[in-house]
Amino acid sequence: MASNNHRHHHRASTALASDACIARLSLYVRELARLGTQRISYVSSRRLAEPLGLTDAQIRRDLSQFGQFGTSGRGYEVQRLHDRLTTILGVSDRTWNVALAGVGNLGAALLAYRGFRERGFLFRAIVDADPSKVGRVIQGLTVGSAQHLPELVKQHKIHIGVIAVPVESAQAVCDQLVASGVRAIVNFAPIHLEVPSTVWVRAMDLAIELESLAFYLARTA
Repeated sequence: MASNNHRHHHRASTALASDACIARLSLYVRELARLGTQRISYVSSRRLAEPLGLTDAQIRRDLSQFGQFGTSGRGYEVQRLHDRLTTILGVSDRTWNVALAGVGNLGAALLAYRGFRERGFLFRAIVDADPSKVGRVIQGLTVGSAQHLPELVKQHKIHIGVIAVPVESAQAVCDQLVASGVRAIVNFAPIHLEVPSTVWVRAMDLAIELESLAFYLARTA
């Protein structure tokens, strides 16, 4: 669903690695999983890098920030590296409860995407401000009223909030999530959200991504 070039407003006082590095770790995990299905036991940094359009030096730089992973003369043990990276990313042995605000076309598409559940991200609560949508069942979840978002966050112990509402409502929804204790937010509304320094916000502005592609296309046409 998402581009690798997300704008990520990370105001935490410390960070172990750059956003770009963390995003690449996810790519490494996917490629390692693919290699695992082919019963490949070891992979070199070059072989891991090529399908991803990266360099072997980039692979080594990224991994070196988290420890030593390779074996001299053999490269990386595929399953072991996969398991260690999923642990680093926090998706190896736990699940993350997610709340979605806004169940329009975009929200419904997010709920239908199976990849989230496979990675341990479980939608537990969904809300909408449109009374005609409240009470509907989408992907096994009943749409709640937007005004009940704070209590649903606490009831389902939500870790991550996803905002897929019109721009004029996004900050208010964000404030509700933050006030309810949510410290990680994915925002699809094209607006900069104001949050405390302890909250992570990842902005997903598809229009910006399309404009970026248009920029390159216009210069190569």
